[in-house]
Amino acid sequence: MKVINLGETSSILNSYVAQLRDKDFQKDSHRFRTNLQRLGQIFAYEISKTLHGESLSVTTPLGIASLQVPDEKVVVATILRAGLPLHDGILDCFDSAENAFVAAYRKYDSEGEFHIHTEYCTCPELEGKTLILADTMLATGSSVQVAYEVLCNEGGTPGKLHLVCPFASAQAVENLKKTMPADSTLWVAAIDPELTNHSYIVPGLGDAGDLCYGPKL
Repeated sequence: MKVINLGETSSILNSYVAQLRDKDFQKDSHRFRTNLQRLGQIFAYEISKTLHGESLSVTTPLGIASLQVPDEKVVVATILRAGLPLHDGILDCFDSAENAFVAAYRKYDSEGEFHIHTEYCTCPELEGKTLILADTMLATGSSVQVAYEVLCNEGGTPGKLHLVCPFASAQAVENLKKTMPADSTLWVAAIDPELTNHSYIVPGLGDAGDLCYGPKL
C-alpha cells in the first residue's frame, strides 16, 4: 500500500488542518464541516491526477481545444457519520461519481474491548471501478478495513482503491499496510504518533462526528 501524506509540505491544506485541530475553532461546527469538505476537495484533485486519462476535443466559439481528462468510473464511499463532509468535498470534484455508504461504529463489550459493528450498507456495483473510501479518522484502521470488506461483499472487487483518511495514527497506517490490497493508496493530511488506552489519536482532534453534528447518546 502506498501512503501519501499531503501535510508533509507547506500548503493551504495545513491551514485547514490547523483549524480542525484547534479547540477554539472547533466550537464552530459549521467551520469544522467546511474545513473537512475543503480537505475532501484537495484530496479529490490530487487523486484525479493519478487516474487514467483520455483525449477530449471541445468545440469553443473560435475553434477546437484538445485536452486530457480522467475516464475511470469512480465510486465515492464513506463511513457514517463523521466522513460525510469529507465525502461531500470529494463529490464536489468527482460530481458524476456513484456513491456508497456504510454505517459502522465501535461496539464495546463488558470488559471495555470493542469490535467494529456494521448495520447498514448501500453500494453500487464496484467490479473494476475506482473506489475512493473516505473516513476522517484512522485510529486503529479497523473501521476502514471492515467497511472495505462490507463494500466488496455488496458490490464486488474494485479495480483500484484510494483511502482518504486525513487524520491517522502511525499504528493504523502500519496495520493497513498488512491488511489492504498491495496496490491501494492511502491519502492522509497528518500521521500522529500515539493512541490512548481507548484507541483515540493523540494529538488528533477529538470525536469528529460530534464536532460535525453534535454529541450522541
